[in-house]
Amino acid sequence: MEEKVQEELRIMPRGGMPRAARKGRNMIAVASGKGGVGKTWFSITLAHALSGLRQKTLLFDGDLGLANIDIQLGLMVKDDLGSVISGAKTLNQVVHHCDKTHFDIIAGRSGSAGLASMPIGRLQILGEDLSLLASNYNKVILDMGAGVEKPVRILSGMAEKIIVLCTSEPTSLTDAYAFIKIMAMQYPKCNLNIVINQANSVREGQRTYDTLLKACRNFLKISPELLGIIRHDTRVRDSIRNQTPLINRYPTSEAAEDVIEIARKLIDE
Repeated sequence: MEEKVQEELRIMPRGGMPRAARKGRNMIAVASGKGGVGKTWFSITLAHALSGLRQKTLLFDGDLGLANIDIQLGLMVKDDLGSVISGAKTLNQVVHHCDKTHFDIIAGRSGSAGLASMPIGRLQILGEDLSLLASNYNKVILDMGAGVEKPVRILSGMAEKIIVLCTSEPTSLTDAYAFIKIMAMQYPKCNLNIVINQANSVREGQRTYDTLLKACRNFLKISPELLGIIRHDTRVRDSIRNQTPLINRYPTSEAAEDVIEIARKLIDE
């Protein structure tokens, strides 16, 4: 995987795209390096927490091949990102308002590889359109696909801030480090932050972050900040199973409180 990325970096200008398009206003990319760490759930809950704190928020489903934001929320969305990629719709025409969470959504399309196979030029145009749309919002959350494929890197590189979500699992830490390494190479000035998910305790979450931070300092000479620790909470799975946002179903749960605290930090920054 890394050899393929290195080849793409050689043919792409350093920084990936023009400066004007590279840092989308108020855009926050959520990435993981691997699947199964709760990235989509976190993106939904973070967007919900921001909207609850009076932030006009848009949630963009950039995980086109495994799009499930609308599924987790129990929504039936008529138009999605696939319509934009095919040229049938513009980006602002596929924005859907979610009444139960009070934020807007651009849904992906499950089973489609359209975003992954888009040429770099078209990806950049999509990112520029997204940056323009972001000017209508306080915060735009980009739920990126797992891994370090071209769409993930380009769209994440446009964001004002990148949140790397990981757990204490060794494979999660390894993949998170690989993502951080590649993003730091392609976008040296990108703003990388860490969120530890499913931690058994705050202390365990801090240890997990310290392990990742040590690797980043020793080998990459960078120090991504810890944005927050989300404690393991059995009510998360229950809310997903019932297609109900955690903050609606269990507003005082530990995981909900942790995500709300992260949202407050983002607003304060």
